[in-house]
Amino acid sequence: MAIQTFAAIDVGSFEVELSIYEISNKFGIRPVDHIRHVIALGRETYSHGKISYELVEELCRVLKEFSGIMKGYKVQSYKAYATSALRDAKNNQIILDQILVRTGIDVKLISNSEQRFLSYKAIASRDREFNNTIQKGTAIVDVGFGSMQLSLFDKDSLISTQNLPLGTMRIREMMAKIPATMEVHQKLIRELVDNELLTFRKMYLKDREIKNLIGIGDNSLYMFKKMLDGEGGRSVPDCMTAEDVNRFYDALLKMGIQELADIFGISEEYVELMLPSAVIYKCLLEMTGAEQFWLPGIRLCDGMAAEYAESIKQVKFKHSFEDDILAASRNMAKRYKCHSSHNQILEQHAMDIFDAMRRFHGLTARDKLLLRIAVLLHACGKFISMKNANECAYNIIMSTEIIGLSHLEREIIANVVRYNIRDFDYDQVQLETSVYKDSSGIISANDITIKIAKLTAILRLANSMDRSHQQKLAGCKTTVRDGQLVITTDYPGDIILEQMSFDQKADFFEEIFGIRPVLKQKRRV
Repeated sequence: MAIQTFAAIDVGSFEVELSIYEISNKFGIRPVDHIRHVIALGRETYSHGKISYELVEELCRVLKEFSGIMKGYKVQSYKAYATSALRDAKNNQIILDQILVRTGIDVKLISNSEQRFLSYKAIASRDREFNNTIQKGTAIVDVGFGSMQLSLFDKDSLISTQNLPLGTMRIREMMAKIPATMEVHQKLIRELVDNELLTFRKMYLKDREIKNLIGIGDNSLYMFKKMLDGEGGRSVPDCMTAEDVNRFYDALLKMGIQELADIFGISEEYVELMLPSAVIYKCLLEMTGAEQFWLPGIRLCDGMAAEYAESIKQVKFKHSFEDDILAASRNMAKRYKCHSSHNQILEQHAMDIFDAMRRFHGLTARDKLLLRIAVLLHACGKFISMKNANECAYNIIMSTEIIGLSHLEREIIANVVRYNIRDFDYDQVQLETSVYKDSSGIISANDITIKIAKLTAILRLANSMDRSHQQKLAGCKTTVRDGQLVITTDYPGDIILEQMSFDQKADFFEEIFGIRPVLKQKRRV
């Protein structure tokens, strides 16, 4: 394939960015141009819940200019994503419509987990450095303007990821209400950050050694490097030591806002975001005892380019992102004491049914992933209530971000788990909006309800096949023949409990797919 010209637009909390890339099999992803415009959308969202007409005017003007730049580069494809400032604004749908009408740019709101996953993909695109780093205990720290994401890796596996309300702009807006010196603000920010990190440490860092931190967050990364570059004119590598960070932190506290603005060539408003960011990194280094701090210098736009390059098969990642999503889900299931051996055999049954029914269900590989996650989390609600386990599971899933999944995908999983052990009501499926939009276009709530029904039918049937939690049907064969889904087992013992449960779930499965499930037991002579 010839070189593809791609544009990525990030409508962030503090600035709007446009990055132009050339993508090809031979050269991979090559940055061509980068334009940024400071516009503090987050200030109004976090303070008032809405974005004013004046800022919308400015945003549309900037995006109109971006559109002209894209035409100048003859961009063949683009993605435009908006993060927390626009996502959390009460008038976001009106703003998105205004942008589309006045600029022709179709901006998509992405969830926090999608946003962080894109940044994570951008890091992983640097295969050798990334894979070598995460072999030892590693934390990816994504400090944004609205919030902070902390993801833990151990031996190439994603252990957990959590979002904390420690965005630099949120903290700055909080400090702006407290008249005090920078020294006092630094102390207050430390107390705030330490309090949030204390809970995280108790829950996720017990007996876990962190050797490396990977820092993301454009508002501070280049400042680290510029500060250190000034020391004797030495060149600063991507990987820094804890001593380097501490030296930067100490130097930062000795300077005034105007002095810092002059040194970095930025506005005083931007300088005010440096202190919260530096405090967060300082506290994390102290809490984890990490020895190395890697600054890959990536932005959200880089993640969007990586996602696009992967979708057109111009770039192939060695790292499995699907495995990361499943690993995070398994750790979540472990946290809520789900039965691991039951989940393991249930996952196999569900996958066998999904594959056998491929010609009849019309579901995608992504839907298969959602089914696997639903299997892993189907019993997490029992941790809270044995009586209302399905409702509790719904609330747990909707309250927990799973990296790499959109808000809609979490809604699908939560509803599948919810209807696993209650009557399916087509009119009562809990969806927050009536129409959704993804990369393939507009999707109605009715289409999503049908998808939930299909995944629920498969989960119910698979769950019935291990009703006793004794894995009696392990190794069974699943095929479709003569209008029936035939599941055959050679287990020689008693499967009365499984057979009874299977027959109960068969009616709903047949209602959804028009295929009757049949469980057959081979009798040994």
